[in-house]
Amino acid sequence: MPPDPDPIMIDLIPSPTDADLAAILAPLAAHNNAAGGPTERHKIALVHRDAAGAITGGLWGEASYRWLFVKYLALPPEARGHGHGRALMRAAEAEAQRLGCIGIWLDTFSFQARGFYEKLGYGVFGQIDDYPPGEARFFLSKRIG
Repeated sequence: MPPDPDPIMIDLIPSPTDADLAAILAPLAAHNNAAGGPTERHKIALVHRDAAGAITGGLWGEASYRWLFVKYLALPPEARGHGHGRALMRAAEAEAQRLGCIGIWLDTFSFQARGFYEKLGYGVFGQIDDYPPGEARFFLSKRIG
């Protein structure tokens, strides 16, 4: 093992910025680009609006390596059960296809929307039990196109 050129210095940043995140991720991005090839990253934001035009929820994700990761899907309680979530997911799938993605993945908790995603054709590929305690976190994916 080569000698370490720098002493170990670890600091906690109480209020990290986007610049801090970019600095932290720089060596990982370099490694990933070398191993998996460079990838374009596209942020996806689809908003749900009420009759007055105010944003009341939506979908947030990022596409890279030809997969879209849906980080957040949120709707107010009164919008649930009326097809709004399905419409957001269909719009995300259309945008993922436009970007050349081959699939979509996401995660959800046992007290959230696993059944909703499964009805849309997503399948569980991973699970963490007791996250939070007494519940589970599920990871789902779906191939598209």
